[in-house]
Amino acid sequence: MRMPAFIGRSGVRVRSTAAALMVVAAALTIGAAILLLLLQRTLITSVADQAESRAFDVASQVAEEGESGLARELVENTRVSQLIQVVNAQNKVVASSSPRGTGEPLTTTRPGAGQSVRDEVGRMPLLDDDNPYLIVARGTEFQGSRYTVVVASSVGTQRETVTTVTRYLLVGFPLLLVLVGVATWMLVGRALRPVERIRSRVHGIGVGQLTERVPVPGADDEIARLAVTMNEMLDRLQSGQETQRRFVADASHELRSPIASLMAALDVIMADESGQAAPELHQVMQAETERMRRLVEDLLLLAKADDTGLQIQHADVDLDDLIDIELRRLRAAGGLVVEGVIPAVRVRGDAAKLSQVLRNLADNAVSAAHGKVRFTLAEGAGTATVTVEDDGEGIPVPERWRVFERFVRLDASRDRGSGGSGLGLAIVREVVSGHGGTVEITESGLGGARFVVRLPLAAPDPVG
Repeated sequence: MRMPAFIGRSGVRVRSTAAALMVVAAALTIGAAILLLLLQRTLITSVADQAESRAFDVASQVAEEGESGLARELVENTRVSQLIQVVNAQNKVVASSSPRGTGEPLTTTRPGAGQSVRDEVGRMPLLDDDNPYLIVARGTEFQGSRYTVVVASSVGTQRETVTTVTRYLLVGFPLLLVLVGVATWMLVGRALRPVERIRSRVHGIGVGQLTERVPVPGADDEIARLAVTMNEMLDRLQSGQETQRRFVADASHELRSPIASLMAALDVIMADESGQAAPELHQVMQAETERMRRLVEDLLLLAKADDTGLQIQHADVDLDDLIDIELRRLRAAGGLVVEGVIPAVRVRGDAAKLSQVLRNLADNAVSAAHGKVRFTLAEGAGTATVTVEDDGEGIPVPERWRVFERFVRLDASRDRGSGGSGLGLAIVREVVSGHGGTVEITESGLGGARFVVRLPLAAPDPVG
């Protein structure tokens, strides 16, 4: 059943009411048709059963007694709605329950002895009546003579009963449809009222009102779950907005320091008439410029990760070679004992970004260590595991999840003066996640923190 186009473009309330009316109307129409059919069949069957029973009784009397006393018995014991004839073999009416039936036989049907034939006819001029009749003819014999008992029963009353019921149904159906329509309209409107409140509240929430929430209905239904989902979405939007604002504020703060240093150096150079300050401040300005460059690159990488995800160039990478480069760099810098256990392990990933992960982990360990840093590489169960440990103060368990957030520093050893921006571990998490790996922090046997990175191994080379 298809709704009209204008209803399909209407609101939920109109469509629901229209759908309910169409379904109820179809159900009522089918039910009424079945009801009237069964009612008529039941009434006609009842009349036919009574006619056959009466025909059987009269035929039995004829078979036992013949025509003796038959006319008086038919007149005395026949209903008003019935007319009975007894017709002999010469097609002559020998007995009738009414003077109207003494003329011609009502039917030409002549069944055999003990057999009954049923027929329904319309207007019967012989009876001068427009009501339809049900005819039952039954054959019988008496002393070799054949007789036919004809019972004509009027079914006009039954037809009128069906007509009356039809009129009542035609009057009741519209009233019932109106009742269903009004009830559906009110119930759907009541059910949609919380949705309208949610819509109105969401419509009024702008960028500056993300702390507001939609009302949650008390019932545990789909609308309540919708409200909860909307509030969860607003929570995520608010969290994202706060993260964005914090990110911009922290980035601005990070950039302010090297810019201030560069401006101060330029002021000194401009005020120095001897020209000796420029060579002395060149190294300082170069360091601050490099710091700004790295910070901008880190910010750009994280922004791309938030926007479209990291673009990973997948290739086979010898992870042991990348770790060996970091070990050499740390040992060349001096000041710390650098240990490494690096068997040959190959992974599938982006060599440049994995190098950045190892560089950030190494710098983090060096900034926290008292005197020793250890790199360990292992493989097993299709996974490469890189462990970076230091003998520093370690990271408290409640703070371990925070160090992967942006611009987070937990102690003085990771301050801005040491060159850290608070983005290194955030980049580690993004890059490792982009490679389908994981990173976690535990306690090191050296006394400090242990960073454990797990990456999928590269597929083994096919044996030729």
